[in-house]
Amino acid sequence: MFDSYKFTCVERFLRYVQVDTQSNPQSNASPSTEKQKNLSNILVEELLSMGVSDAHVDEFGYVYATIPSNTTKEVPVICFCSHVDTAPDCSGTNVKPILHEKYDGKDIALPDDTTQILSVKEFKYLKEHIGESIITASGTTLLGADDKAGVAEIMDMANFLMTHPHVSHGTIRILFTPDEEIGKGTARLDMNKLAADFGYTLDGGELGTLEDETFSADAVTITVHGVIAHPGYAKGRLVNALKIAGEILAALPKKEFSPETTKKREGFVHPVRVEGLAEKATIEFIVRDFTREGLQHNTERLKKIAENVLHKHAKAKMEFTIVEQYRNMKEVLEKYPQVVEYAKEAYKKSKLKVHRHSIRGGTDGSRLSFMGLPCPNLFTGMQGIHSKKEWIGVRDMKKAVEVMVNLVQVWQERG
Repeated sequence: MFDSYKFTCVERFLRYVQVDTQSNPQSNASPSTEKQKNLSNILVEELLSMGVSDAHVDEFGYVYATIPSNTTKEVPVICFCSHVDTAPDCSGTNVKPILHEKYDGKDIALPDDTTQILSVKEFKYLKEHIGESIITASGTTLLGADDKAGVAEIMDMANFLMTHPHVSHGTIRILFTPDEEIGKGTARLDMNKLAADFGYTLDGGELGTLEDETFSADAVTITVHGVIAHPGYAKGRLVNALKIAGEILAALPKKEFSPETTKKREGFVHPVRVEGLAEKATIEFIVRDFTREGLQHNTERLKKIAENVLHKHAKAKMEFTIVEQYRNMKEVLEKYPQVVEYAKEAYKKSKLKVHRHSIRGGTDGSRLSFMGLPCPNLFTGMQGIHSKKEWIGVRDMKKAVEVMVNLVQVWQERG
């Protein structure tokens, strides 16, 4: 079925990554950056040109589109979702994608900053792409494969189905979200408009990976209130909130409890932002674990560490605020085993070995699952995400398209 098909995902991807869509965690706007809509508008134009007639972008930057059913069977409505924004961790401005054809297995020094070296030692998965084409950035920015790879692959899936009407499928919804990287990917989503029964995010890594479990996540803000006084006359009066914030950070465990010291199913607490003045200082944390109990334990441990520091400063006060971010999607997906089972069948139809993984992070699918759309995560091929060494294999991108086409057929066959 794909032997004569000219895939479009690579050409699309090379164009999409050049559109700056970086989100901003300090913004209260929706989307957090207006420039995300630049890509959303491009996607709508391309969907309309394919014949996807209801494609549109709303005021918040969400792209909604429908490929109508072409079968007489009653088939659940399936949604494919990716996010248009790129991470604030690394610049996404003036991305210069480079297509390395027939990769030779050697280290690659990226041309705009030759100290950025894509090495086989660091990325062992490169060995599986020898003789294949890979795509990198030029060394001064991230690439944007997270998640413009998923966007390009979904667009190619849509192109395939619109140009191959004999391939039977039920109704398919396409959703592109803003602000996923800052935890707001579903904040303004209209679930009634989406009107899907089950979904799949395209936001995963290596070929063949299938992820049905994520971290559970909370955000914690510690606000320290000190006592301000003129520094020339501060003896016995001044209580410096900045110093207390520094003490809290210094009191965090050095060999555990952090992203840099944990792996597999271990959770962590991670400070991500500090700001303030001598009178008032705030520390923002993200807290992660695979279980709700573990998440609560980590939060309580962090609070105890902060309280122990504050006890040394009788005049200082502390606020400890917890905001829920997302929960482990497995809690929902266990109730709908067919969603993962049908994906596994589609992988096998695509001649892929299924690799089940748990995500040490989250996707839009985490929130979507608890909003009524059970939604595991499929691979895209992205590697080295959120960094200047981000890269992706062309082979993996094409296989992701193939899996989606096979997946909608599996749902149609099962009725």
